[in-house]
Amino acid sequence: MTHSSSRRNFVKASSTITAGTLLSSPFIAKAAKDNSVIKVGLVGIGGRGSGAAAQAMNADPNVALTAIGDLFEDRVKLRSRILKARGRDKYQVTEETTFIGFDAYKKVIDSGVDVVILTTPPAFRPQHLEYAVEKGVHCFFEKPVAVDAPGVRKVIELAKKAKAKNLNFMSGFCWRHHNPKKEVFGRILDGSLGNLNAMYSTYNGGEVWKKKREDGWSDFEAQTRNWNAHLWLSGDSIVEQAVHCIDMMQWAMGEALPTHAEGSGGRQVYNDPDKYGNIYDHFAISYQWENGTRGYHFSRQQNGTAGSYELELYGSKGSCSAKNRHLIDAGDNSWRYRGENNDMYQSEHDELFASIRSGKAFNDGERAAHSTMVAILGRMVAYTGQKISYQDALDSKESLLPSEYNWEMTLPVPQPPTPGITRFI
Repeated sequence: MTHSSSRRNFVKASSTITAGTLLSSPFIAKAAKDNSVIKVGLVGIGGRGSGAAAQAMNADPNVALTAIGDLFEDRVKLRSRILKARGRDKYQVTEETTFIGFDAYKKVIDSGVDVVILTTPPAFRPQHLEYAVEKGVHCFFEKPVAVDAPGVRKVIELAKKAKAKNLNFMSGFCWRHHNPKKEVFGRILDGSLGNLNAMYSTYNGGEVWKKKREDGWSDFEAQTRNWNAHLWLSGDSIVEQAVHCIDMMQWAMGEALPTHAEGSGGRQVYNDPDKYGNIYDHFAISYQWENGTRGYHFSRQQNGTAGSYELELYGSKGSCSAKNRHLIDAGDNSWRYRGENNDMYQSEHDELFASIRSGKAFNDGERAAHSTMVAILGRMVAYTGQKISYQDALDSKESLLPSEYNWEMTLPVPQPPTPGITRFI
């Protein structure tokens, strides 16, 4: 929808850009023949979605992007031109396979695609994944996998269903596909640091993009266009952005889950709800594992502050910079990665499409769901000011999503959480 479009024009666009004469045969999850075209659909054509679609087109010599879906027509028009130029003959999206509106994800999945790329705001991820798995379509989905515990539990269930169907089910935790990190974390897990005592995790930076509300936007449009500022859509910055560092802590722990967490957070510069929604601009969380390891996570989105994006680890045999220097300082057994670097975004898609060709499905859904939940646990303890166990957090009944989506629904921005007053549900 262009900024000058009326709601009537949006509804008209949503009803006229439809399935048309699309193929309806379901995809059977098995090894793709060497000469068969792997058809890809994209749901959510923002910056990350566009990048993922371009990487998918580069991941295999015989792949085609055949369908695109998004809430907004103007985003499709802008980004699809860029994708068409990058994909050339592999870009095979037509007017009949371009879908706008709330059900665009269903139309993309039903259009005959073999793989769907899900890169909408994370609030919608469990719903979209559920439909894709039901239809037998391979999935690539961005992190985080959900914004609340009910969503995480749903994705854990879907990961198991995808495994039973031999469907590829790959998350966008891209550092897991980065050669230097695969090597350094492999050494950590092999005992190069000895007993791991503490981890120091940071994701400190400035504000990310924000969109000013325009005349004619409903509450729903204003929030979905500015989704990273709203708790129900993004899960807050610790879940939407800093989860990468938290996932790396999980990696270092061999995927063992923390027993509990406590911490704090708040809003020092995010003082305008129209611009900044109801999320926090800083977090400080302490996680503890059963073996006594502590993980300290700090993140912020504040302009003019010192930046830091790192994971440092301290063990009985030495210390490690796992995020940036890929170095283990352990006396005579010190080591530093000196191998080749790689484009981790491209590598994850290379691995995904190779798995589709081989028939041996890649599935990191449960791991990605638990990393997301560890980040949500951090948000919960900061919001409430309470010490909360991982299991209690995972069992939480709090659902952040509206009961239904209506373009004209009244959707006021809630007050930001207040520690000591906001309750754990």
